[in-house]
Amino acid sequence: MSERTMSIDDFSVPQFLYGTAWKEDETARLTELAIEQGFRGIDTANQRRHYHEAAVGQAIQSAISKRLVVRDDLFLQTKFTFQRGQDQRLPYDPEAPISKQVEQSFASSLTHLGIETIDSYLLHGPTQRVGLTADDWAAWRAMEVIHGSGRVRWLGVSNVTLEQLQALCKEARVPPRFVQNRCYASQGWDRQVREFCRVHGLVYQGFSLLTANRDATAHPELARIAKRHSRTPSQIVFRFALDIGMIPLTGTTDPHHMQADLEVFNFTMEADELKTIEHLVAS
Repeated sequence: MSERTMSIDDFSVPQFLYGTAWKEDETARLTELAIEQGFRGIDTANQRRHYHEAAVGQAIQSAISKRLVVRDDLFLQTKFTFQRGQDQRLPYDPEAPISKQVEQSFASSLTHLGIETIDSYLLHGPTQRVGLTADDWAAWRAMEVIHGSGRVRWLGVSNVTLEQLQALCKEARVPPRFVQNRCYASQGWDRQVREFCRVHGLVYQGFSLLTANRDATAHPELARIAKRHSRTPSQIVFRFALDIGMIPLTGTTDPHHMQADLEVFNFTMEADELKTIEHLVAS
């Protein structure tokens, strides 16, 4: 198995995901372009406010019809989003119980993507910043039912604190396999959550690695490391993410940057360099 993938439960999972948020009318074109460039992991959500999941599905079906890939080549991840994170274009009946909303949203995702099973289904963040509510548990239990039906391989959660993740893992019948958070260098690249994931066998996915960390990407020490490897600062950040056990996401719209992002598998970094980046702008 190449470094581009990791084995989870005997399945091959890409170690770099293409994120499809905030692309609107360009979603289908850019998603298909990412597949053409070599990405095999696609992240989306059934949340029309920030994603165009149906357009992601168009790109997937187009890529399959052109024989660029077959369905089993792709790792497809989407999410259930509570109403507070949506706009008026809801994928479910807002008057229905949460469990029904989850089922309706999941069925809609299958239709949007044109597939029969989803590889990873995430709760797109708890309803509040502290603790887990009855609605959070209702959503998770509904996701567990879907998992039990065989229509999704793994469950996960995003935008979650360490305390919320601990509580979820303690009571979940089907524990999360993936944790996806916005990753801030100033917080040690989400060190506490990453450590919990490492200890408990969860897989951490980091997003906004560049956009949330402009101080880090512009740091002179990062520039020196990049020069040492004849790489860009962005490539150094993504390589660092891989080396500390993270699956990074990129949402670039530039085909040259897509290629450059995937080239991070072509070099390695030293332990002292990783330590330097880990503490680059940590508070």
